[in-house]
Amino acid sequence: MTEPNSKGGRNEDRIGVIDMIAHDAKSDEAVLVMNELEKWDGSDKQLFQLQERFNVYVSFLLDGEFVESHPELARKRARIEVRCAHMPDRRAIDLLGQIRDQLAHQDIDLQVVVGSGGSPSRHGD
Repeated sequence: MTEPNSKGGRNEDRIGVIDMIAHDAKSDEAVLVMNELEKWDGSDKQLFQLQERFNVYVSFLLDGEFVESHPELARKRARIEVRCAHMPDRRAIDLLGQIRDQLAHQDIDLQVVVGSGGSPSRHGD
């Protein structure tokens, strides 16, 4: 995977940032990576910031910016991969499930990966 755009930072500083865009050769999908490095605290503020980050990612995919900046990936199925340093709390898991359901209507997959060595875990399957 290639093209990291950010090394981290606080979520409120990264709402408009797409952390990485890559091609997953195994699944032949375009992957947009969202790094969530902070510990989940269940706060409304943290969940709002997560939702705002998803809005940026989805807008990037659906509003033409993705096609313009990555025409080689334009016809590939899209996946947003949320890489969490810590296990999401119950409120975050519920929100991620709702987001996954909404993304499915746009033919966009959502995967959540917890920890550095874990395998992807699909919420909602």
